[in-house]
Amino acid sequence: MRGLLWYCIALGIVAASASGQPPGPQPKTGVEVLQRMHDAYARKWYSTLTFTQKTTQFPADKAPVVSTWYESLRYAAPVGTQLRIDVGDLSAGNGVLYTADSSWSIRGGKMTAARGSGNEFLPLIEGVYMQPVERTARELKTTNADMQRVTAGRFHDRAVWIVGVATPSDTTTPQFWIDADHNVVVRMILSPAASMPVLDIRLENYVQLAGGWLATKIEMFSDGKPRQFEEYSEWKANVDLSPGLFDPSSWTTAPHWAKRPPN
Repeated sequence: MRGLLWYCIALGIVAASASGQPPGPQPKTGVEVLQRMHDAYARKWYSTLTFTQKTTQFPADKAPVVSTWYESLRYAAPVGTQLRIDVGDLSAGNGVLYTADSSWSIRGGKMTAARGSGNEFLPLIEGVYMQPVERTARELKTTNADMQRVTAGRFHDRAVWIVGVATPSDTTTPQFWIDADHNVVVRMILSPAASMPVLDIRLENYVQLAGGWLATKIEMFSDGKPRQFEEYSEWKANVDLSPGLFDPSSWTTAPHWAKRPPN
């Protein structure tokens, strides 16, 4: 009887998967979705990440512009998630430093601007796995996604939970999509500003990495037109990164993983 019971359970799991139904009951709130994400990888997710990025930007009425960016990410309490982006030649000292709620622009190795707006990806690609869910929910308030609304949907034939809308057909209201099985973000639809078109961001080509996952291809669209595509390479997790790498005052002097020693 015990063997028969386990057989029936396994058969039920296979049937649910074949029917395309998301695993487990539907979450009632966005906070419940975040809790599932956190619990799936707590104490497993990588705390640092580096990668090289091929960036293709699509200016209006112009040819695409391709450049190389070098990105460094870490989670460090109490600051939270930090993302450093070096744009182009490292020796030029150009880039930007992000947290979930702030950003600093760097030109020629010097800070040129500090802003009270951050990177809305960070709470969902790193912070949710490293910090209390309450903090992640606070950091996501700037997305204006309604955390009281959750619906089921599909993304590339995989079950997802969509936070922020009552129906998957609503593709203009702020929302984020979470793979129901892997508990990773696969899509965000945001309104950067009232005067700007809705931004549709898709995170794809996930690979398993150091106890977690990494989306190695990002595509951003506005009004159905490509805005920016990103392709990652040379990714490494849990590498030792100097704290100075995330300090605008030591932008060009802190040891950088992408600087190759001379031949």
